[in-house]
Amino acid sequence: MEKLENILRKMDFNFFGSGQHTIGMEKAARLIGKKDRAIFLDVRTPEEVNLLPFPFALHIPVNELPERLNELPKDKLIIIFCSSIVRAAIVYPYLLAKGFDEVKILHATTENLASVLKPGPIYKRQQD
Repeated sequence: MEKLENILRKMDFNFFGSGQHTIGMEKAARLIGKKDRAIFLDVRTPEEVNLLPFPFALHIPVNELPERLNELPKDKLIIIFCSSIVRAAIVYPYLLAKGFDEVKILHATTENLASVLKPGPIYKRQQD
C-alpha cells in the first residue's frame, strides 16, 4: 500500500498538466500489432468485449487483474484502455505500484480506438 501512496503523492498539478500518464490516439495507433514494443491492455468487462472486441489487445477485466498480473510483461509499454478512460485511470497507479515502469492510459474512448481501424487510417499508418 505504501508504494501506491507514494505514487498518488506524485500525482499533482504538474503531473496531470504534463499528460505524462497518457498516450494519444495517433501515437498509440502506430503501436497496434507491434507486440514487441507495446501491449494494449483492455480492462473492459467480458460483456463489453463481446460486443466490440479488439483482437490486438490483451483482455483482462479490472476485477481479474490481481490474479492475472503475471500475464503482463514488465519489459514493454502497457497501454491501458476501457470504454471511457475511468477504469484505465484506476488500473494505471495499480500497475505502477506492482512494479510496471512503462504504463500509459490511452487518452481515447473505444469509439476513438475503433475509428483508427478503418481502411484509411490503417493505410496511412502502413505508409509511415
